[in-house]
Amino acid sequence: MDVSQRHVLWRILDFLIGGLFIYAGVIKMLDPIRFGIDIDNFKMLPWPIAIRLAFFLPWLEILAGVALITRRLYLGGLTILTALMFVFIGATITAKARGLDITCGCFGHASKNLSFTWHMVLDLVLAASLLLLWRSSPQRFVGEAGGARAVASQE
Repeated sequence: MDVSQRHVLWRILDFLIGGLFIYAGVIKMLDPIRFGIDIDNFKMLPWPIAIRLAFFLPWLEILAGVALITRRLYLGGLTILTALMFVFIGATITAKARGLDITCGCFGHASKNLSFTWHMVLDLVLAASLLLLWRSSPQRFVGEAGGARAVASQE
């Protein structure tokens, strides 16, 4: 597989993950009180902090997703999304270990009927995809910067 084909595959992954987080952020942004209740169900934070996060986190997800798609502040967006995923996975495992029945609500009504196992599978696949983007990003940025320098030197 040549460099341009790999670049297209990575960009598709950027769009899929970025779009998924934009969608999840919009769903939560439309009903921040419901999202605050979902955060409170984890029983890890006081209600005032949970509700503040419910108003803040959706916008953070949306902006980080946009960063992946537009390639503006890419590494910042990738860092934020990766951190959010690992915090969420840790919180979910902790809640399950404490016997709490957590309904995530991250993707609206589509995720309400999923079992804990399916939630974890999807979360781990998403986390692995984010780690793949991390692994590939230095090579892609060097390749793009080198290509831009080569074009500029030819002019």
